Amino acid sequence: MQKKVLGRGLESLIPSLGQNKSVDDTVIKIPLNKIKPNRFQPRTKFDDKKLEELAKSIKKHGLTQPILVSESVVPGEYEIIAGERRYRASKLAGNKDIRAIVKRSTNDKQRFDLALIENLQRENLDPIEEAKAFQRLIEEFSHTHEQIAEVIGKERSVISNTLRLLSLPKDVQALISEGKISSGHGRMLASIEDSTKVKLIVGKILNEKLSVRAVERIVSGFKVDKKKIKEKKQVVELTNLKEELQRKFGTKVNIVGDSKKGRIELFYYSLDDLERIAKKLSL
Repeated sequence: MQKKVLGRGLESLIPSLGQNKSVDDTVIKIPLNKIKPNRFQPRTKFDDKKLEELAKSIKKHGLTQPILVSESVVPGEYEIIAGERRYRASKLAGNKDIRAIVKRSTNDKQRFDLALIENLQRENLDPIEEAKAFQRLIEEFSHTHEQIAEVIGKERSVISNTLRLLSLPKDVQALISEGKISSGHGRMLASIEDSTKVKLIVGKILNEKLSVRAVERIVSGFKVDKKKIKEKKQVVELTNLKEELQRKFGTKVNIVGDSKKGRIELFYYSLDDLERIAKKLSL
């Protein structure tokens, strides 16, 4: 079943934040020097050019949407829950204060959830920032993949596949963050255990402009080769075991089957031969 997408408002996605609406949703003006950035901001990079564009828009049209803050432990100060871009652009525009909604009942987990949702709604996170945000929700707030999927309105498989990007080498993650290779390329690469092969394919993606489908074919080829190598290794191991058993029992031995199941056959050629083999088996 298709999950509902984002866009219904932050309070509707996290119902506990919609309580006490008459108190919490009052818009007030707060001096910018009394506001601190969000400690749980999942976004690590802010585009200077886009901030300047937003600052110009704020100068011309004002702030169209208030930011969301919570009261700090320091009396009279606040911490951003959602809207750090607007906060930064307002400072850049030379404003002294900003319109804000104060949420008085938020805890650290809710702050992180809201910051993540706001960034995802505005498509402000690159795939690696998104993956790291999911990882923090799991490690710091004990979210499950299903809970994250429910909060942000995506399928559980999307969460799992995004998290797989963090298994890639750091330099490959950086290329994804910079948009030089896509998250689709990254998901294909994450299925390869050999980092040397990963870097080899990354080089081909950059130099030959390979599509995700082309990378998928390369990865599938690696998997086939790996399977053949594994099967060949199993044949060698079974052959060595067969020879060892023949030496031990002094008779012909046959092994039928594969790595999952099978049978061992011991041959005898007389009653005395059978008794000799039975003694070796401690029967």
